[in-house]
Amino acid sequence: SRPREPGPLTPPRSRRSPGKMAAPTVRRCCGRAAVLWGRRTPLPLPVQLRRGAHEQARRSRRAAGLLAEQCERGLFQEVFPARPAEEQLLALLESGRPPLTAYCGFDPTADSLHVGHLLPVMALLHFQRAGHNVIAVVGSATARLGDPSGRERAREQMPVERARAQALGLREGLARLFQNHRELLWAGGGAGGRLGEVTLLDNASWLGRQPLLDFLGGAGGRLRMGTLLSRQSCQARLHSPEGMSLAEFLYPALQAYDFLHLHQHHGCRIQLGGADQMGNIMSGYELVTKMTGTDVFGITVPLITSTTGDKLGKTAGNAVWLNRDKTSPFELYQFFVRQQDNVVEKYLKLFTFLPLEEIDHIMEMHAKEPEKWGPQKRLAAEVTKLVHGREGLESAKRCTKALYYNSVEALEAMSDQELEELFRQTPSAELMLEPGMNVLDLCRKANAIPDGPSGYQKITDGGVSINGIRVTNPETVLILGQHILKNGVSLLRIGKKNYYIIKWLQL
Repeated sequence: SRPREPGPLTPPRSRRSPGKMAAPTVRRCCGRAAVLWGRRTPLPLPVQLRRGAHEQARRSRRAAGLLAEQCERGLFQEVFPARPAEEQLLALLESGRPPLTAYCGFDPTADSLHVGHLLPVMALLHFQRAGHNVIAVVGSATARLGDPSGRERAREQMPVERARAQALGLREGLARLFQNHRELLWAGGGAGGRLGEVTLLDNASWLGRQPLLDFLGGAGGRLRMGTLLSRQSCQARLHSPEGMSLAEFLYPALQAYDFLHLHQHHGCRIQLGGADQMGNIMSGYELVTKMTGTDVFGITVPLITSTTGDKLGKTAGNAVWLNRDKTSPFELYQFFVRQQDNVVEKYLKLFTFLPLEEIDHIMEMHAKEPEKWGPQKRLAAEVTKLVHGREGLESAKRCTKALYYNSVEALEAMSDQELEELFRQTPSAELMLEPGMNVLDLCRKANAIPDGPSGYQKITDGGVSINGIRVTNPETVLILGQHILKNGVSLLRIGKKNYYIIKWLQL
C-alpha cells in the first residue's frame, strides 16, 4: 500500500488589535456557501457535473468576480478592512476597470522557496490571470531583522552576504514559477485574454538607502506604539524570558514601509500574505492611508500545516522545497500524491487552476474508482508542472514508474541526475564488469549482503532483485541488457527497501 503523509490546512485564529486598527477583518465562511463581507447574498454554489451544467457554472463563477471565486476556492481567507473592501474593492476589481497592482513579500530565510510559499504565489497568479499587475518582493533587508510573527524566540541575525545570496535564490525560484505558469498553464482566459504584468523587486533597493532619522521622522511618526504593542505575538514575546529586541519590534514598521514605497512608486493598493501576516498587513494599511489618504487593502491566504498542526517551513524542519537541488521533482510529486482523501479536494482548489466544475467531476470519478487515486495524481501533476515545468513532471513520472512499478524502460531512460535524486540516500558503487561475474559477486562487491552462507542464503530465499527482476540463483551470470541496462546502470534491491545503484565502468 502507498504510504500517506497528509497535510491538512488549519485555519489560524484571527489576529485583531484593539483601538482604531481593530476594524473587523473578513473571515471566509467554511462550507459550500460563503457570505462575503457581511452580505446576506451567498457566493455561487459549486455546480455538480450534470449535462449542460458546464457553461452555466462557468458563467456564474465569472460573474462572481475574482474575490468571490477565490473565497469559494478557499484561497482568500481574510480581507482587511471590511467596509472599504465592500464599498470599493469589489468595484475596483470589476471587469473593464483599469488593472490594480497587488504585491506579496518573501523573506529569504533560505535560498529556496518551499510548499508553504505556494499559496501566496497562487494568489499573485490569480490576480495576474484576472488581468491585474503583481509584484513579488524579496525581502533581503527585512530578512536581516527577522519577522517575529508566530515565533517564540528571535531568529539568528543574518549577515548581509548571506541575505543577498539567498535573495538571489528566491528571485530565481519566483521567476521560474511565473515563467512556467505563463508557458504551460495560461490559456488566455483572463480579462480580455490579458495576463497582468509581473515585477520582481528586492526591498534592499529602497530600505538600504533610507536614512534612519528620515525613516523615524516620516513613517515612524505615523505608526502608533499602542497598536504595535497590543498585538498578541508582540505581547507573548515581551513577557517571555528572552524578551523582544528593538530590531524585531521594528519589523512591522519596515514591512509597512514596503507597502508605502510600492504604493507611491508602483501604484500598489493590495498586499497579499499568509494568515500569520495580518498584523503586519494592518501596519501597512495604517501607514499608507495616513500618509497618502488612499484606501488600500490586505488579503490573507491559509497556512499549510502538517498533521501535527505545525506550519510547513524551514523553522519546523518539515519544508518541502521548490528548488530541485533540495527537493527533487519526484519527491515533490510524491508529497502531493500521498495526500489523504479528506484534503485532496481542498488542495485541488488551492494549488491548481482547474475550474471548479472540473474538480467536482474529478471528485465524482474518485468516489466511483477510489483505487485509481485520480485526484491525488492530478494534483501532483499540476503542482509539479508549475514548479518544475514539463520536463520536471516527466522526470517525476519516470522515477515513479521505475521505483513503484518496476519499469525497466523508465529506469533505462533515467539520467544520472534522476538516479541520484531518486536514490538520494542510497549507496552507490562503481564496478568493472569481469568475465563470468555473477549475482553473488555483484552483491558482495557492492557490500549489499554479508559474507558467508547468510549472504548466499539471502539470494536463494528470493531477497534479491536486479532491475525489478527477482534472482534466486547466486551463480547466475550477469547479462547485458537484463542485469545491466543500456545506460550502464543496475538497480540492486535487497529485501523490500534497501536499494543500491551500480554504475558499470568501461562497458
